[in-house]
Amino acid sequence: MEVRKNRLRQMNEKEPKLYGLVLGGGKSTRMGTDKRLLKYYGVSQQQHAYNLLSKVCENTFLSVREEQISSSERGLNVIVDENKCGGPFNGILSAHNAYPDVAWLVLACDLPLLDRETLTILVTARNPGKAATSMATRKTNLPEPLITIWEPQGLKKAKKDLECSKNSCPRKFLLNSQIDLAYPKNDEVLFNANSKTDFEYIQTKLNSAVHG
Repeated sequence: MEVRKNRLRQMNEKEPKLYGLVLGGGKSTRMGTDKRLLKYYGVSQQQHAYNLLSKVCENTFLSVREEQISSSERGLNVIVDENKCGGPFNGILSAHNAYPDVAWLVLACDLPLLDRETLTILVTARNPGKAATSMATRKTNLPEPLITIWEPQGLKKAKKDLECSKNSCPRKFLLNSQIDLAYPKNDEVLFNANSKTDFEYIQTKLNSAVHG
């Protein structure tokens, strides 16, 4: 809450509001079960990510496909994917179309080690004058498009580009755009849990942290 208050105090009239978006519309093929519903902290991962974003954003939403909607979304703001493009841009641009004048802090639902401290680093580093501000590991120095603050002007350009190209890779768009990067204190907090092996690894790691 304090982070949000500080950011709001720092905002000037020209800086777009910051909304949060949890991307939950993937098909979780490698995991074999819906990643957003896995529980690492006693609640579904989509709820955990939603709660984190709610601490640093003015408003927060969950992005899902229409056929995914069930009782698990009760109490959450939901934006249904419009299916106008492929990949993660489907959810991101669906949110942009719903609220075209805000910036979106986008999180994938498969980031179980991501914490509030890392999100605070990203929000503090935000540059509204660029297309986006992305988290990156020091090892790769590459933008992580699903841990990124997408500014409205950047999303407008992405939407226009997708009308002329079949390439829907968010990272490629970021690499060809004017962006800023921010870095976590520990690269591992950006770890993606995409498979059952990843899930077991994270569970072991979290259990060790609790009992170690």
